Amino acid sequence: MRWDSLFDDLEAQFSAERALERESEITERARVELAAIELGDRLRAVAGSGIKVVLVDGSIIRGGLRHVGGEWFVLVDGAREWLVPCASVLSYQGLGRSARKPLSPMHRSMGMATALRALARDRAELNVYLNARTGNGHKVQGVIDRVGRDHFDLAVVPEGEVRRVGNVMAVLTIPFSSLAALSSAGSQDVPYGDS
Repeated sequence: MRWDSLFDDLEAQFSAERALERESEITERARVELAAIELGDRLRAVAGSGIKVVLVDGSIIRGGLRHVGGEWFVLVDGAREWLVPCASVLSYQGLGRSARKPLSPMHRSMGMATALRALARDRAELNVYLNARTGNGHKVQGVIDRVGRDHFDLAVVPEGEVRRVGNVMAVLTIPFSSLAALSSAGSQDVPYGDS
């Protein structure tokens, strides 16, 4: 009968419309999920892998991604460790397309102050690289004395010296916004700004 072909045709059209709706819904869900991905999620997904970052002053740092906080990450290259504020990075190479959410809300809330306070407790001698518009930035060596909400105090000491009252040459107050990167002072095998 003609009616059989008419109803078969209507059923095929209805099935095609449902398939298009499902495909459109899947595409929209994928867009919404992608819009929710943060840079830290992509960094966490490649933890342990090597990446390359270009900083705001044009300097390049390469290393294995070890830790990711809310506003910073740590790269390791040989004996040198770098703490890099996310705000000082112009571009990343090697992130891939994967993403991984933090294990807990605490991981996401670990800001710059948290990382710098840990280094202050350790009394680690550091190379602190500041944002500068010329050359490879400005480097200062010292030990973090105190950390505020948006700044820290760095006791500048002679290279290789332990921080003691008698050998502090100056105390610099550094806003977080001026920090390009900081590294462990012990190993000089990876020069800052090396391309």
